[in-house]
Amino acid sequence: MTEVSFYLLSSDLLLERYLFACKLIEKAYRNGQFCYILTDNDEQSQLLDDLLWTFRAGSFIPHEIYTGQAPSIDKVILIGSINAPMHSQELLFNLSSKYPENISKTKRILEILDTCEVTKVAARSRYRQYQQAGLNVKTHNIE
Repeated sequence: MTEVSFYLLSSDLLLERYLFACKLIEKAYRNGQFCYILTDNDEQSQLLDDLLWTFRAGSFIPHEIYTGQAPSIDKVILIGSINAPMHSQELLFNLSSKYPENISKTKRILEILDTCEVTKVAARSRYRQYQQAGLNVKTHNIE
């Protein structure tokens, strides 16, 4: 069954949300997990692509923006605003404002939230959708 984890940050800064996501993505990569990062649009995908190169000195996380074409290498973190390819659905970072589609093969969904009211309203809706789908939902307060 899919497990959903909501990480609630105490900051209202969008950059803090993305930096926290980068840290979790790096941890997943070091544990041999290749994930998909779902975004709302190409601009957000590009921002995350840039941050994954620069958020920590010496960090290397192979990643690329997914446009529907096969990735250039097999073991890579994919970022995109379209549905994840079948081989990248096991771990999903949902940084978008929408409920992810086609999550039947997804083992874990990570939602990272800041204190911005717009972000919280969309997250509450997704939280209810996850619960209605019978998924195991957990929350973690991050100080």
